Amino acid sequence: MRALLGVELPGFRPMDHDTWGNDDGDVLSVHFFGLPPDLPAGLDDGPTLRESLTHYTAQAGGGLIEASVKRLGELPALRQILKLPMPGQQHGQAFIGSFTVPRAGCSTVVKVQAAEHGMTGMREAVVLAKVGHEHYFRPHPYAPDVQGGLPFHAADHERWDAEFPDHPLTRVRRTLGVLAEAVTVVPEFAALPEFTGPGRRGFTGPGSRG
Repeated sequence: MRALLGVELPGFRPMDHDTWGNDDGDVLSVHFFGLPPDLPAGLDDGPTLRESLTHYTAQAGGGLIEASVKRLGELPALRQILKLPMPGQQHGQAFIGSFTVPRAGCSTVVKVQAAEHGMTGMREAVVLAKVGHEHYFRPHPYAPDVQGGLPFHAADHERWDAEFPDHPLTRVRRTLGVLAEAVTVVPEFAALPEFTGPGRRGFTGPGSRG
């Protein structure tokens, strides 16, 4: 089922079914999951949602940069940005931004992935020099006790995007902004019963089924 319209953004070329790429190597994709959403809480329980997602992302070796509830088309959606280490011996990080739109029995996800190439760490080094070490690394605002994964730090903040317009994190945020303006929801999907929480289902991680 195609639940979202307007995902085919300018500058992205078809790569596969419901998958597009651009000249920067960013990949945009849309997914439909015909199972109840695999989220730890309803969208109206922001603290539980953000804390659980932070711990899960750290356990997977990454770091949650942002998580918030925004509208995508006509429905509320979970907007996330996270970072992951590049696989194998590669240096740098990959950044993933997504909107998850849950309904009671299914969900749809649109996401964009962008990876560092060539020289890495420039954004982090510049911001560290500007703010100082004591202000660079910070407890995670969603889960100060989180252990493992990639650290939460000042360089990932949106305030630095203008200074690094070609950085993959900046590109991910920019694409999410375009999606928020362009995407609409298919009426049949919007009419489905809303997702109010996981009920008795166990949480196994964001994105595995929406």
